Amino acid sequence: MAGPRVNLSSLEARPVAPPRRPAGRRAAPAEPAGATQRIVDAITQAVVERRLMPGTKLAEQQIADIFKVSRTLVRQALNQLSRDHLVTLEPARGAFVAQPSVDEARQVFDVRKMVEAAMVRQLCAQITDEQVARLRRHIADEQGAIERTDVPGRTRLLADFHVLLARMLGNEVLARLLADLLSRCSLIALMYQSSHSAEHSQAEHVHIVDALERRDARTAVRLMEQHLGNVERNLRLQPRQHDLASVLHVAPPYPES
Repeated sequence: MAGPRVNLSSLEARPVAPPRRPAGRRAAPAEPAGATQRIVDAITQAVVERRLMPGTKLAEQQIADIFKVSRTLVRQALNQLSRDHLVTLEPARGAFVAQPSVDEARQVFDVRKMVEAAMVRQLCAQITDEQVARLRRHIADEQGAIERTDVPGRTRLLADFHVLLARMLGNEVLARLLADLLSRCSLIALMYQSSHSAEHSQAEHVHIVDALERRDARTAVRLMEQHLGNVERNLRLQPRQHDLASVLHVAPPYPES
């Protein structure tokens, strides 16, 4: 049997009375629009610029005070960052900046090599002269930040280079994926003390843009793979030494005479 028919237009036209509040209680102030995303973006940028160290505790109340929002919104932001693998949530302990494992670091670079090799191959087939000029301006900005010893600025620009390539394909899903991977790479570099200098990265970016300008897909792919391989090789990803005598540099006992 069909249920009673509802006139939706009459429901939409009828004003809805606001819920009553107990006498003497004020309404809670409205939360700022986009506050959750603002917290996510601020923490992500601090990670990308390597201002937040792996393992740092992210106290909800402190973050709420900084952004002047409720702890509920902070919790939402931390949950989102946890899904992005930038934050670890530990029961009864709280939220911490993630500490990637060696296996995770290797997997992140494996994904980057696969994605970015395909990306520059496709970009070679469609890049415009205007886009090449935009890339030249970007690497000039990188060089300027390096010369000024602007560490956060150069770190952000060197990461943004890869996201910019994705955006030139008109693929925002790819750009977002790369941004997430690059954020995780920033934590990896902090965890494992990368010795790949900003100067080397910037020079490698110049060579990649040279190949893109020539529309030389084979060289562009090879240079991107070399660049990412160099960054990974300069991380200290060897398993940590667990033998106590080796860690403490204790010589073995002399043989009995």
